[in-house]
Amino acid sequence: PVDVVTSGVLFSSYAVVFKCRKIVIKHFSDALCNWIDQPSHTHILYDSFTIFTVHFADNTCSFSLQLLVKNLQFDGKMIAAAQYFRSGSSAAVELTEEEKTFAEQMRVTASILSNVSQIEDSTDFFKSGAASMDVVRLVEEVKLRASSCQLQNEDVYMNTTFQDFIQMCVRKLRGEDDEEELVVDYVEKTINNMTIKIPHQLFINGEFVDAEGGKTCKTINPTDGTAICDVSLAQISDVDKAVAAAKEAFEEGEWGKMNPRDRGRLIYKLADLMEQHQEELATIEAIDSGAVYTLTFRYFAGWCDKIQGSTIPINQARPNRNLTFTKKEPIGVCAIVIPWNYPLMMLAWKTAACLGAGNTVVLKPAQVTPLTALKFAELAARAGLPKGVLNILPGSGALVGQRLSDHPDVRKLGFTGSTEIGKHIMKSCAVSNVKKVSLELGGKSPLIIFSDCDLDKAVLHTFGMSSVFFNKGENCIAAGRLFVEDTIHDQFVKKVVEEVKKMKIGDPLDRSTDHGPQNHKAHLDKLVEYCQTGVKEGATLVYGGKQVQRPGFFFEPTVFTDVQDHMYIAKEESFGPVMIISNDVDDVLRRANATEYGLASGVFTRDISKALYVSERLDAGTVFVNTYNKTDVAAPFGGFKQSGFGKDLGQDALNEYLKTKAVTIEY
Repeated sequence: PVDVVTSGVLFSSYAVVFKCRKIVIKHFSDALCNWIDQPSHTHILYDSFTIFTVHFADNTCSFSLQLLVKNLQFDGKMIAAAQYFRSGSSAAVELTEEEKTFAEQMRVTASILSNVSQIEDSTDFFKSGAASMDVVRLVEEVKLRASSCQLQNEDVYMNTTFQDFIQMCVRKLRGEDDEEELVVDYVEKTINNMTIKIPHQLFINGEFVDAEGGKTCKTINPTDGTAICDVSLAQISDVDKAVAAAKEAFEEGEWGKMNPRDRGRLIYKLADLMEQHQEELATIEAIDSGAVYTLTFRYFAGWCDKIQGSTIPINQARPNRNLTFTKKEPIGVCAIVIPWNYPLMMLAWKTAACLGAGNTVVLKPAQVTPLTALKFAELAARAGLPKGVLNILPGSGALVGQRLSDHPDVRKLGFTGSTEIGKHIMKSCAVSNVKKVSLELGGKSPLIIFSDCDLDKAVLHTFGMSSVFFNKGENCIAAGRLFVEDTIHDQFVKKVVEEVKKMKIGDPLDRSTDHGPQNHKAHLDKLVEYCQTGVKEGATLVYGGKQVQRPGFFFEPTVFTDVQDHMYIAKEESFGPVMIISNDVDDVLRRANATEYGLASGVFTRDISKALYVSERLDAGTVFVNTYNKTDVAAPFGGFKQSGFGKDLGQDALNEYLKTKAVTIEY
């Protein structure tokens, strides 16, 4: 945009002249004329390219303004202001045969102009009578014929002849539409029979940049304890820059004005790119955290154009009548803070819903697992998300997370992490500007196994890809305590230990590995201490409980029995591969609910009446019956009590990032 420095003079004709560098723009405002006679009053006037404050007192006028000229119009044609001083337009591109076919198809489409017998290259749409609906139809037709061409209605107004329009479309399809090239300073590594390219800088306003002062920290591979690379460490000034970029993108940028269907197309394109790079993403995730990921972007991309309000009957103001309706609107700048156990999956769960609702995002990944978030930022930029819509800030929670909680321009914060930190965030968000908050916090999920269950299935879901050992136990909904009916207790424990002994511990990049490393050294040390406490309190350590003697942060799958209600390990979450078993189900519902957590729960029984009875009385946000850990992008996920509030996934997640406005009209 043209860089302008402004000053103003009030003439008797009420024309305001803005003197700018290299250019003078004369702007008349009817509103200004109407308000001239009102003394001692302040008015804020808005139009398409000015925002200024006018103050009237003693028959004089003073004003301050900020002027951003985005487009200029000459003889019915609009041009970008930034192009005004450039000498001429770029040379015409020569079309390939495929592009010529596309042009002829569009020539047929453009014949919707009823008063033009034939569309020539020189035909000007608007001088030939095109209206706004013709523009909409033309843009939609281009998207149908060339989905990769991200076109806005404004592009037609800036390329009014058929020839210019085709040239513009072709340049966009070729990626030559004057967009700045994304510059990425990669760290390259050859791993898993492939070369992966890892961004390592902050991502702010569409660019990878160093942190203020060049601050960095090392991110560690938990498989062997070696450093992967140095990653930029965001400072408070970086947070402020990212929030400012997100705010501008929402309030002034293309994203805030975009048709919801077009927004959905961009998110679909991002999902396509993530699928194309899935091996690279999975490999980065494995070396950074030891886990793989799930995608949710396609689901929420489909929701973009289905966000709608309702019409509400209210008491009429007789003799007049009323119409009341609601609108669902995006909140604005949203902060997202995600944990280290599922870096990319947690990013997807929250960011997909946030973007689908039309917000802009500043995301802080966990300091120990930032790499897949930065790779995601690269793919988002290549998918065409406008600058400022997505910003990624690796850094400490005490600095970056705290500033996001306190920032007055952040209107929503979504957090997944510990209950202790969640409480602190909630307090900061309340004190700063009462920002909307959703919290997915800790858990100590009970799993009740009755004697009438399918025992083999219960063992499979408990041991295998489900309740306890999934993702090395670093799973917020892991079954933190098992209640097993006496008559099957010993048999159940025997079968579980037999299966645990078969588990292969090793490199998560090896497809035959069952159990990878814990995420980082501090967490490994915490698990060792947790198990030592269990033994001291009198629980029976049946298997495991120690660090594996090999390089990296590996911990043995662990099984405790004879765990009593008063013990530390019965009440507190391990967040690791530790199975806690109590060998009775007497008064089980009271005991299962006797916790401040309420994230998930489960029951195994063949008796459907018993299953429904128990599921109704378990005080948890999710109840699994004869299965465990079965989440789906369409099903809401979130906890009760000190496990937090608000939902990820499903339509409920979308509503977390929307606000409802009621409009009442009297007629």
